[in-house]
Amino acid sequence: MRVSDIQSTEDYLALGASLAAEFVVDAVERDRRGGTPKPARDRIRESGLLKLIIPEEYGGIGESWITLFGIVREFAKVDSSIAHIFSYHHLGVIVPHLFGTDEQKEYFYRETARQNWFWANALNPLDRRTTIAPEGEIFRLEGKKSFCSGSWDSDILPVTAIDRETGKISVFVVPTGREGVELHADWDNMGQRQTDSGSVSFHNVKVYPKEFFGSRGFPAPPFATFRACLGQLNLAHIYLGIALGAFEAARRYTREQTRPWLTSGVDRATEDPYILHHYGSLWVDLEAVGCLVDRATEILQDAWEDRWDLSEEKRGRCAVAIATAKVAATKTGLEVANRIFELMGARATASAYGFDRYWRNLRTFTLHDPVDYKIRDLGNWIVNEKFPEPNFYS
Repeated sequence: MRVSDIQSTEDYLALGASLAAEFVVDAVERDRRGGTPKPARDRIRESGLLKLIIPEEYGGIGESWITLFGIVREFAKVDSSIAHIFSYHHLGVIVPHLFGTDEQKEYFYRETARQNWFWANALNPLDRRTTIAPEGEIFRLEGKKSFCSGSWDSDILPVTAIDRETGKISVFVVPTGREGVELHADWDNMGQRQTDSGSVSFHNVKVYPKEFFGSRGFPAPPFATFRACLGQLNLAHIYLGIALGAFEAARRYTREQTRPWLTSGVDRATEDPYILHHYGSLWVDLEAVGCLVDRATEILQDAWEDRWDLSEEKRGRCAVAIATAKVAATKTGLEVANRIFELMGARATASAYGFDRYWRNLRTFTLHDPVDYKIRDLGNWIVNEKFPEPNFYS
C-alpha cells in the first residue's frame, strides 16, 4: 500500500501497521547491529508518510497528530528506534511553522513534500557548544551538537545555536549534506541503538536567510512554544508503544513456551493463578495509560488547530494533560518491561529472543528529561494552580 492508494485515515493507520509488520522481522538483529536502519528509512520514504502532517495546500497529506501518533505507537511496539526517527522527522518539519515566517513555513513545507525530504534533529538547546553569527548577508555556524537523532541518511537538520552577538538561542535549519557539516558515528548506548543519536560538528557552515528563523526566548506566544508539547506527547506514545510491544511479546511467549513451576499444581503455565493475576494487573495499568495518552492527544490536536490564537490557558491545560500521560507511560512502561521476565521465566532471557531490548530502549529514552520534574510541575499545578512554565522541554 502507498499513499497514492489511500482514501481514509484508517488507510494511513493500516499502512503504518503494515510497515510495522515488516520492521519486526529483523528487529532483534538490527538492535544488535546498531547504526542506521537504512532499509527501513527507505521503506518509509517510499510509503509517502514523510508528508503526513504537511497541510494539503502545500502538497502534503494534511493528516492530524492523532493519526501521526497512532502510527508512531505502532512502530514503537516493534521497533522504538524507527518510531524515534520517524516521529522526530515530523517534529522537525513543523519547526519553520512555529519559529519562521509564513514564507519560510510555506517554502519548507512545499519543498519537503516535493523532494520527500527526511528531517532529523540537532536542536538540543541544552548543548550550548554551537554558535552562530551574521557575516554579510548570511550567517556562519560553528560548534558541535550531541543527541542528533536521525542525522545519518537525513536531508535537513533543524539546529539551535547561541547567537554570538546577543547570547540568545537562534533556531534555523541546514541541509545535512552542506559543506562543513560532519556527522559522527558515536552513538553507542545500550538502547535506541538504531537512532543515530550521536553528535554532529559544524565547521564554518553557511546558513542562508531563508533558513534562519531568528532568536527565541521566553516568554513567547503560546503557539511558538508548542513544539515542546508535541515532543513530550511523542515520548509518551513511544513509551506506551514499547510497553505494549513488550506485553504482547511476553504474552505470546507465555502461551507458547513458558513452563509451569513444579509446585504450581497446574499442567500449563497459562493456568497458573499467579501468572494470570500479574498479566491482569499489567493489563489494567496499560489500559489506563492508553486512555491518558489518547486523551492528551485529543487535547493537543484541538490546541494545535487554534494556531496563533492559542491561549496561555489552553496551552497550559494541554501541557498538564501531556505531562500526566508521560509520567504514567514512563512508570508503567518500565514496570512492564521489567516484570515480563517474571512471567515468561528464565529461558526468556536467552539473547536469541532479544526481550531485553524493550527495557533497554525504554530505560534509555525515558532519560530524555527527568520525570521527577514533570511530577513537580503537576504538583505545582494541583496545589498552586500554576501551569508548567513553557520552555524547550515543557
